[in-house]
Formats: sequence, C-alpha cells, structure tokens
Amino acid sequence: MGNTVTCCVSPESSPKLPSRQPAERLEEFQTSTEVSDDNTVPYLQHISDREVPDDLALESNPSDHARASTIFLSKSQTDVRDKRKSNHINHISHISPGPLSKKYSSCSTIFIDDSTVSQPNLKSTIKCVTLAIYYHIKNRDSDRSLDIFDEKLHPLSREPVADDYARIDPEHKLIYRFVRTLFSAAQLTAECAIVTLVYLERLLTYAEMDICPANWKRIVLGAILLASKVWDDQAVWNVDYCQILKDITVEDMNEMERQFLELLQFNINVPASVYAKYYFDLRQLADDNNLSFPLEPLNNQRAQKLEAISRLCEDKYKELSRAAMRRSFSADNLIGIRRSNAVLS
Repeated sequence: MGNTVTCCVSPESSPKLPSRQPAERLEEFQTSTEVSDDNTVPYLQHISDREVPDDLALESNPSDHARASTIFLSKSQTDVRDKRKSNHINHISHISPGPLSKKYSSCSTIFIDDSTVSQPNLKSTIKCVTLAIYYHIKNRDSDRSLDIFDEKLHPLSREPVADDYARIDPEHKLIYRFVRTLFSAAQLTAECAIVTLVYLERLLTYAEMDICPANWKRIVLGAILLASKVWDDQAVWNVDYCQILKDITVEDMNEMERQFLELLQFNINVPASVYAKYYFDLRQLADDNNLSFPLEPLNNQRAQKLEAISRLCEDKYKELSRAAMRRSFSADNLIGIRRSNAVLS
C-alpha cells in the first residue's frame, strides 16, 4: 500500500538460514539488502523462512506441539526397562520385593489424590520435574553448552567449584533440594514447575545444547525465573532471587534472563494442550519410578470439596453452553429452542 519496504521481494531471493552453533544463535537477525529489477530496497526476511516444517517440528519440538513425545520420558525409558527386568528376575527368583507401596481402594475405603491437571500437588510435581531433569543429565547425548550457563564461569556461590564439577552427575536428591529451596523461598506454584520443564526442554531443542553437570543449576534457575514471570500474576523479581542465592548479582541474573529469552527466540507461549501433555507424562514418569502421588482416604470433608469443585466446573460449562447457544441464534430469531420432557421407562 505504497510502502517501499516489503518482506516478499521474491521467493527465490529469500535467504535460507544455515545450521548454526549454539553460540551463533545469540546473534540477532540482521536485515539484508536485495536488488530488484527496478530499484534497491531494504530486504526483511519473511517469517516463513524461519518456520520449521511440520514433520520436523513434531519430532524435535515437544514443547511446542502436543502430539510430540516429551524428551524426558523417552530418556527415562532405558532405566525403566532395566528396573522392570530386575523386578522380573526377582519375581522369578522368589525374592520378596518388600512391602507394597501402593494403596488400593476397597468397598469400604476409597483412596484418591488431590493432584489434578489444573491443581497439581506441589511436592509431588517438584519431585517429578527434578526426576525428569535428572534423566536429562544422566542420559544426555553430549556436553554442548554455553558460557552464560557454565557454573565455573558464573558461580552461584562464593565456594570454590570443584575441578571435577563437569564430570560428576548430580543425584536426584541434590536436584530436588535445589529446586525445592527456590520454590519454597519464592512461594511458587506447582503449575510453575511444569512450565519450568517446558521451557527447559524448549531451550535444549532451540539452542541445540545439553544439560550437564556444568550447567544444570543455571539452566534450571533461568527456566524457573522465566516461568515464574510468565505464569504467576505477582512474579518474583530478579533481585528477590539474589536474596535467596546470596552470592549472585542482579546483573548476572538479568544477563542470563536476556540470553535465555533470545535462545528461546522469545517464544514463551505454552498451549494448554502442551501443558496437559507434560502433566500426564510426569505422572507416567512417577508411576514408572514408584513415585506415587500421595493417596488419602476419602472422607466427608474431601467429598464435599470434590463436589464443590465439580459443581463449579459444571456451572462454568453451562455458562459457556448458553453463550454459544446465544451466538448461534439467527438475527431474526426465527428458530427457537424447543425442549421436551424426557420419558423414562
């Protein structure tokens, strides 16, 4: 419409982005100039040149597509198969596996857990998320990393980092204590933990890097920082994390957040379908590793609570149905709604 700048000069002249190393992904996209037949105009890269084909996106971007399987669940399958094989051998050898850890409902007692996709259990969710991070580190392909996440170059405490810090994999308990401390001090929610895992896998996919002993703390900290700002209405400021981690500076936190966002290409959107997929895959991970969610017997108080939640969801559904019905009416209201009493026989 009269502008001289266009993003579609010619399909043939659109430059294709070569495969880049992780460090090069921090560079900003630069506009180039293209010479047309008539005149010279600044060239802006078309957005389609940056989009990933659907087939590749489904395979490599589980944090963006609900149909793609999560990375942490696939990395945990090797250990899960070994555990199942060991349990099978113990069963054949008539070795008692120990007391039963699961509770089962009966006619007189019903056991349920309070964790739902909309209101997950905080402690259990953090255990599952940290277990997913543990499998990411243990079954990583290589040690690709960036300097901004290296704990040797950017330590989180004044204590000297051990020389073999990059060779010893952290235990699950160590990862859990680190994440649990941050969530307790910042008063973060369980939903934030799930979004943290989504951002972590998105970073590993977009930046083509690995989470390893040398960088796992700073990657997890950056993902928590970003997830808390996106998810929570009252986000924790960077200076507040400096009160939790006494020896880190605000400038370091700001720089890590900036580079984290650039590596994500500022894609912080988490669709509801992706969130639900990660929640149920975390429950599957918990079941495979005997990390059962806490089960409590159903009493009158909990039954009333469940009934209230169900009634609230039912009322919301009715309101949405009425709104959709009103929108479907014709302008002249020629077609009305006819209701008839049901005949029960």
